[in-house]
Amino acid sequence: MNQTLIGALWGNFLGHSPVWYKQCIIAFLVLNPIILAIAGPFILGWFLIAEFIFTLALALRCYPLQPGGLLAIEAVILGMASPETVYHEAVANFEVILLLMFMVAGIYFMKDLLLFVFTKLLLNVKSKKVLALMFSVVAALLSAFLDALTVTAVLISVGVGFYAVYHRFASGKNLQHIEHDHADDVSIHEHHQEDLEQFRAFLRSLLMHGAVGTALGGVCTLVGEPQNLLIATVAGWDFVTFVVKMAPVTVPVLVCGLLTCYLLEVTGKFGYGAELPHNVRLVLEDFQRGEELKRNPTTNAKLLVQGIIAALLVIALAMHWAAVGLIGLMVIVLLTAFNGVVEEHQIGHAFEEALPFTALLVVFFAIVAVIHEQHLFTPVIDAVLHMEGSIRPTMFFLANGLLSMISDNVFVATVYISEVKQALDAGTITRAEFDQMAVAINTGTNLPSVATPNGQAAFLFLLTSALAPLIRLSYGKMAFMALPYTIVLGGVGVLCVNLFI
Repeated sequence: MNQTLIGALWGNFLGHSPVWYKQCIIAFLVLNPIILAIAGPFILGWFLIAEFIFTLALALRCYPLQPGGLLAIEAVILGMASPETVYHEAVANFEVILLLMFMVAGIYFMKDLLLFVFTKLLLNVKSKKVLALMFSVVAALLSAFLDALTVTAVLISVGVGFYAVYHRFASGKNLQHIEHDHADDVSIHEHHQEDLEQFRAFLRSLLMHGAVGTALGGVCTLVGEPQNLLIATVAGWDFVTFVVKMAPVTVPVLVCGLLTCYLLEVTGKFGYGAELPHNVRLVLEDFQRGEELKRNPTTNAKLLVQGIIAALLVIALAMHWAAVGLIGLMVIVLLTAFNGVVEEHQIGHAFEEALPFTALLVVFFAIVAVIHEQHLFTPVIDAVLHMEGSIRPTMFFLANGLLSMISDNVFVATVYISEVKQALDAGTITRAEFDQMAVAINTGTNLPSVATPNGQAAFLFLLTSALAPLIRLSYGKMAFMALPYTIVLGGVGVLCVNLFI
């Protein structure tokens, strides 16, 4: 009886995750108190970061919320971070939480328009190289004036829509079952399997180009990323001043990033270059014709409403009428009201995609709280501040880039700009040196952080979305596909900081 009960408990622990994965999580939970007792909280802090990255790296095996949450709970119990600090981190990022709760749900109600527009784009642009550049340029342009997570939500919606259309044809399943049956390809006919794998590679490459595009555009303007506004506020820069200060680094990086996008498609290296399979194109064309035949005044009215509200969304975000999340709530109200979506269960589906990631983000804030309370980055900051003035900007860029690869880039920027501001107030550095370091901090946290999903919230959102398992986009695959971009963006960035800043 007891053995049966214990076996059931073990079977329920982390669901259908592999046994070795469960054993690793148990080992982490057991070893952490021992490490704390022997090596102290500073060493354990770095172990916790590594363990949390492990859960992210295996997100396709088990959603990181549960194992990462267990690690975060244990960290609080062990006194590595207080509940108050975790709450403070969540409150400090409340605007991001609001964004995920409401903006992503708002995008859900635009999926008909998005699929309509992007299907036409996909079928009319025959060249994959041009299409990849378009995805990257559009993502960069939108991210410069809107928000990277919002742009990523659009890319995810488009990717799920494309995948669902072909998977429905290849498996004969209903469209609404696609997202919940992504791991089972038994029903896919063998002669469709090769096309499906190539289609997945095609979507992976487009989405990675788009995701990197959000970083290329996001670094350029004051509103592109949360840390940009934070740094500009501390430095006292307005919108134009920020753009001008960053331009010696961001413009060459943008040009080189787009050139990298084109070269990757030409060479087909690092998982890029996959073309849209001919049979998939035929299916999408057939889908488009079918949608055109089914179009009536009601569907046209829905598309018109979605188009008007999409334009309103862009204007509202560009003009910063309100917090992004509140604009997202406005979008939900308008789209549902004018498209006849008035039942609670219909609205509830829109929140299924973002809320698990929102919970995961709060767990991540608990790990950030550990970094903050245990001063894990302090030795690096102190070492850079004590270097010669001529090499400080370059070293700040490198140090910020490395730390942003394993931690939240907003947190890294917050810590660094605060320390530099204290040095300015104390008279340790001049105003000119402060400006140089502010540029290095902003570009350092934005550019090399594309190396892993840890540093960019948009990358982490894509990794943990319903689309990632559909197209087999794992942590390792994402890091591998981001590698050439990391080298180019980081290399050109540090060179420009060294030459021009």
